[in-house]
Amino acid sequence: MTPESQNVEWKRSWRDEHLKWICGFANAQGGVLEIGKNDHGEVVGVKGVLRLLEEIPGKVQSLLGIVADVNLKSESGKEYLEVVVDPHPNPISYRGEFHCRSGRTKQVLRGAALSRFLLARYGKTWDDVALPGVWLKDLDERALGRFRRKAVGSGRLPAEVLSEPVESLIENLNLRDREYLKRAAALLFHRSPGRFVPDAYVKIGCFRGSELLFQDLIQGDLFTQVDRTMDLLYTKYTRGLVSYDGIYRVETFPVPQEAMREAVTNAVIHRDYASPTTIQIRVSDDRIAIWNAAHLSPDWMAELLAEELSSRPHNPRIAYAFFRAGMIEAWGRGIRRIVDIGRAADTPVPTWRLESGGAGLWVRFPFSKTYQAADSAVRGNVAQGPPPDTAQNRRAIPQKTTQKVTRPTQKPARDRIVDCLRAEPGLTRKTLAERVGLSPDGVKYHLENLKAAGIIRRVGSDRAGHWEVLL
Repeated sequence: MTPESQNVEWKRSWRDEHLKWICGFANAQGGVLEIGKNDHGEVVGVKGVLRLLEEIPGKVQSLLGIVADVNLKSESGKEYLEVVVDPHPNPISYRGEFHCRSGRTKQVLRGAALSRFLLARYGKTWDDVALPGVWLKDLDERALGRFRRKAVGSGRLPAEVLSEPVESLIENLNLRDREYLKRAAALLFHRSPGRFVPDAYVKIGCFRGSELLFQDLIQGDLFTQVDRTMDLLYTKYTRGLVSYDGIYRVETFPVPQEAMREAVTNAVIHRDYASPTTIQIRVSDDRIAIWNAAHLSPDWMAELLAEELSSRPHNPRIAYAFFRAGMIEAWGRGIRRIVDIGRAADTPVPTWRLESGGAGLWVRFPFSKTYQAADSAVRGNVAQGPPPDTAQNRRAIPQKTTQKVTRPTQKPARDRIVDCLRAEPGLTRKTLAERVGLSPDGVKYHLENLKAAGIIRRVGSDRAGHWEVLL
């Protein structure tokens, strides 16, 4: 007896609504609908066999527009019907609804899932679709310039790309569909892709238990989102522990930066941008967790992610641009690299978990117990203040030691302000204050000094203008 599965469904008797299951098989991998079996797969027989042998094929053809084989079977003296459905390359609907088999269940496709399904049936991906309203003149020259320099520096594009016209670069990256740019072009190179793709940003939050202490929203083109997210994670959200082995300075973070950059880049590239959700990063005392609205197949298993797999990006046009910029490999080894980097750094191995129903993917980077203890001690020392500067305390500090001494490191406030303005020129003074952890007056002081030094300038009015980083 073949159990119910992705390709097998049992029904005790025939009803016309079972055409939905046939539609679901046709839109998935094909399958067999067996009429005359109970929920345990036991044959209970079916009435009107000869009539159904004539009616079912006709209804399948007239209501679904496909052909299905209907076979008469018997077992233990009882008859049942077997409806064999082939997978179809074109989308099949039943009374205007698109049904699809997923695992042992049938789903009605709506919204983003329906769009994804229809695009796949016609050989398209979400990022490969034309986007009216975005033109070459709308693309950010600075984003294009950063991409050119990265691509040439990685050796994946020739030096001539530095001087070629924007139109040629976009054509070479396959980001144009006749007179229109594709969705990928807006995400990669537009100053404000959120105007065209809602929620196309990264959200980071710092948590103590369930309490949110502070958060940041990282907007801009996708390359900026990766760089800005990494900058915030390693200057604002995690503590770099500095240790000294003799005279040598060693800086240790809870998650190796290479591994985290790989994970953030993967989240940006593989995210389902048709889903109205953001990439979310939760930073706690004991871990960093990244949630991404990634779309994975029903037979996905976590252990397969760390294997050598062929690369099948959800957004191939975006992935191709990141590859040319030297930010990813082309062979699907991103997850394997994360695991290998963590093991080489002797940090805990991250874990992956797909949410129920495939709504999103969690990747969690646990902190080592050693790091947690050191970080807790530093936070305790900072809260208590430094010890008194007495002769006894000075004598207690050895002149030459291999003992690890830890303290937090962070960029100066003015550098953090410049980084924020470079990534998001339209930030207000209030938002800048929240991002860099200063008061609005403190931000104003640094902005005036930066302007006087010729590092930044204001373009346009105070209300509607934006900042420009000159260096």
